[in-house]
Amino acid sequence: MDQRRQRLYRVEGIVLRHSDIGEADRLLTVFTVERGKLRLLAKGVRKILSRKAGHIEPFTYSTFLVAKGRTWDIITQADTIEAYRALRQDLLRTTYAYYVAELVDRFTEEDDASRPTFDLIRDTLSRLCGEDDPYLIVRFFEMRLLSLAGYQPQLFVCVRCRADLEPVTNYFSLADGGVLCPRCGEGIPQAEPLPVNTLKVLRFIQTREYDWVRRLNLKPELRAEVERLLYRYIVYVLERNLRSVDFLWKLRRQMEQAA
Repeated sequence: MDQRRQRLYRVEGIVLRHSDIGEADRLLTVFTVERGKLRLLAKGVRKILSRKAGHIEPFTYSTFLVAKGRTWDIITQADTIEAYRALRQDLLRTTYAYYVAELVDRFTEEDDASRPTFDLIRDTLSRLCGEDDPYLIVRFFEMRLLSLAGYQPQLFVCVRCRADLEPVTNYFSLADGGVLCPRCGEGIPQAEPLPVNTLKVLRFIQTREYDWVRRLNLKPELRAEVERLLYRYIVYVLERNLRSVDFLWKLRRQMEQAA
């Protein structure tokens, strides 16, 4: 009995994604409270009579009883804590949730526990379920995840000369990881002009809690600029495009055309 107990452990986690293995199994990527990101095997869950299937869908927050295995640890029991059903009832919400999950998967390493990251994922999925406009939810999530992962962009002093940034058009440099003052940024090919209002919004999202951020009322042009800059920075840091974003932008264009 003692050996069996040593082979078993219990975790709480949110399923980020899954992939099919063999004829009936699935390999899950789960971000857990206790151990960070784990790859866990759910055996037989694609069978019609599987009792675990409903508890291991993407974006489901569940408790898992796990047995240690040779290649992957194996889920022996799963029970839902929060299903976030609203995410499955609306395609746009679903797509944003896939984006959140993809970012977490790319920015985190396995077996690296981070309670703040888990709380951020949980709170973001809850907000996507309950609020109509996902824009600020996701911008807040991006900025907080960048900070937790060690890639917070510098928005208050010039990343080269360390001078305080003035309320003028500065420059954003992907390579430098933040903002350059006019003296350091002018003539730098990879540095793009950063308007004052865009910098103000980025600073506000970076430094305020979500209850303040959600009150922002931004013009469409400013929303688009902030989103574009953050996405370009994320892609630069990750050195890869994100699959969920292409589908997200395509879906939004279709919705705008249909409106």
